[in-house]
Amino acid sequence: MGQSQMHAHSSRTTGDGTGRTEGTGRTEGRGRTGGTGRTDRGAVPPLAGFTVGVTAARRADELAALLERRGAAVLRAPVLRIVPLSDDVELLITTRQLLDDAPDVVVATTAIGFRGWVEAADGWGLGEALLRRLDGVELLARGPKVRGAVRAAGLTEAWSPASESMAEVLERLLDEGVEGRRIAVQLHGEPLPGFAEALRAAGATVVAVPVYRWMPPEDLGPVDRLLDAALTRSLDAVSFTSAPAAASLLERAEQRGQAEALLDAFRTDVLAACVGPVTALPLQARDVPTRQPERFRLGPLVQLIAAELPGRVRPLPVAGHRVEIRGHAALVDGLLRPVPPAGMALLRALARRPGWVVSRGDLLRALPGAGRDEHAVETAMARLRVSLGVPRLIQTVVKRGYRLALDPHADTKYASVEGRG
Repeated sequence: MGQSQMHAHSSRTTGDGTGRTEGTGRTEGRGRTGGTGRTDRGAVPPLAGFTVGVTAARRADELAALLERRGAAVLRAPVLRIVPLSDDVELLITTRQLLDDAPDVVVATTAIGFRGWVEAADGWGLGEALLRRLDGVELLARGPKVRGAVRAAGLTEAWSPASESMAEVLERLLDEGVEGRRIAVQLHGEPLPGFAEALRAAGATVVAVPVYRWMPPEDLGPVDRLLDAALTRSLDAVSFTSAPAAASLLERAEQRGQAEALLDAFRTDVLAACVGPVTALPLQARDVPTRQPERFRLGPLVQLIAAELPGRVRPLPVAGHRVEIRGHAALVDGLLRPVPPAGMALLRALARRPGWVVSRGDLLRALPGAGRDEHAVETAMARLRVSLGVPRLIQTVVKRGYRLALDPHADTKYASVEGRG
């Protein structure tokens, strides 16, 4: 036991002086929690107390709803907007080229992109001609959704990989042999690293069909708020559903002079959850660890986040209670206790070395925008104790500071705990 900790045990302590505990009212609704954090079924949702950033522009409502259903607070910040190219000269020229000079193979990569191409061609009066051309080539569909879009257009795909992976599509093409073949690849604003290069290296002519273009959002305010939340660790995870979104967030951080700070947040405290390996590439190129589900879908992505975040929290035995410190709340004996931002800053500071005394000066420095008045620590601490519902979880060590009242038998095990608790 260290010297500071021995002082904590030998000094006179008090665990009162806090006021009344909050009520335990419930809130109706899907995955919503009230003062106790329990739903109608009595269980705390897996993401209750955590905040997850959503960077998606498309299907953001669906992703947010899945996260909220599991108890998460969601911070929305679409980092890109998708601009259809129905009036784009590049897409028109490419379509006419394919009508004049038929490809041998067409690779459809996304359902919305394939539909968008056909709709754009319809607008130019080329829709029927495009469908006739596609009906006469080897048409590969990357996955079941794309296959559905192909069939809805009255076409039949020649093949679709079970893995939904472009790597498997590439492998099939290379196994067939592509030398001298003309291959059109429908894009959806998202690069396919190495795909076209590998085909060209094997002797193919590759024609890119860019159906959509990614553009920065018109309002950068939500993106900047997400960056600020990640830097202050008030965000627990950020979800990415496309590689351009990941690259765009990093680029915005560069513009604000926060790139290294953001990378540090992702490498330490903030989970970067990607829908698949292609999406993760811009982050991995900057040495950011990412997590991806086995199936590249929104549902599995949310399930991964719901399993990962609670698993990153280490329970603490404090004053005879079990405490888990989450992003914006604490679980006390299985009950969710929402905590205001200032209180969370103090709680995290105490939890970095549970059982050890943390001085008022150190706690003041942990408070966001607190200035130099240590009275701010006392005020925030009083509110924190009320929020936790068990005041004696935090002890006042007279003339020294505060400490988490770690159970004595756990002192050795938890004395060197670092991080967010």
